Amino acid sequence: MAGAVARATGRPWAFALCLASVLVWAATGPVFHYSETWQLIINTGTTIITFLMVFLIQNTQNRDGAAIQVKLDELIRSGLGKNDFIGIEHLTEREVEEFRAICEKAKQAKEVAKPKAAKKS
Repeated sequence: MAGAVARATGRPWAFALCLASVLVWAATGPVFHYSETWQLIINTGTTIITFLMVFLIQNTQNRDGAAIQVKLDELIRSGLGKNDFIGIEHLTEREVEEFRAICEKAKQAKEVAKPKAAKKS
């Protein structure tokens, strides 16, 4: 259901519908004498929509993140990358930092090796 709602709310017509709603609300201001009830309607409506959209956006981000991780894992698995990196998104922050430190050391070692290789040429 979240996927269908995310697709629907991401369409131009959904934005147009929201814009039209705000314009209708604004146009009815003089009719209702800009009363507190008139203001409460837009405040309540936008608060509810914002509240629900936060969870919808988080759901979409979680799906997108999981799909990207699967793609990266497949690239690592099928390429020359170390398979140790597959699934590191499930590790603790400390464990991920250990992987980052390993990568940084490998990068520094490669940078140190570069000048030596250049001198041999």
